[in-house]
Amino acid sequence: MTTALLSSVGMAVRIDAQSERHGGALTKAERDALTPAQVIEELKRGNERFQAGKSLPHDYRHQQRTSAAAQYPAAVVLGCIDSRAPAEIIFDAGIGETFNARIAGNIVDDDLLGSLEFASAVAGAKAVVLFGHTACGAIKGAIDNVELGNLTGLLRHIKPAVAETSFSGERSSKNSAYVDAVARTNVRLGIANMRGRSAVLAGLERDGAIQIVGAMYDLTTGAVEFL
Repeated sequence: MTTALLSSVGMAVRIDAQSERHGGALTKAERDALTPAQVIEELKRGNERFQAGKSLPHDYRHQQRTSAAAQYPAAVVLGCIDSRAPAEIIFDAGIGETFNARIAGNIVDDDLLGSLEFASAVAGAKAVVLFGHTACGAIKGAIDNVELGNLTGLLRHIKPAVAETSFSGERSSKNSAYVDAVARTNVRLGIANMRGRSAVLAGLERDGAIQIVGAMYDLTTGAVEFL
């Protein structure tokens, strides 16, 4: 992701800075030179590289060393805990380039809103990305009214998406098309929650400091569709 980020900035980032860093973690100057739209575009390009099997050759140890003293991620990504949807990999991002929050069903609760506010208002991330994925087990659990310890309370956050999803076919967790339709609604409602329940995020977006976007990841194709 770092090499592509530099190319997207063009002359805004000096070539000698790139040479000095030798593929290390994103620097403050590089991150600050990016617009929110450029950050989102690079996430899209990173996913295209992932799909094509042409991910960048990340030197993770070097990125770890160069980010040890400070971090300047360009984006904060909130996704599901599903083992098949690791944001850093599917967006082809290195260490120090994205904040990553994960929770079953990619729900947006108060604690996660606080994390997103820190990442953007305090640490300077330019893009806030909420992404769901196909065949989501948490979505299926909410559809089936699963009750299991603390998971019961978590699934309550997804129930509004079940209720608000318009679907003409079988409304069952066994119907993959319906499950994915609810997952999309869940992302849409999550984005609305961010804007409606966080004056911090809404203000940053209104001022043009960040962009808040939703997306869906297809487990079968590896493609991320920005909504």
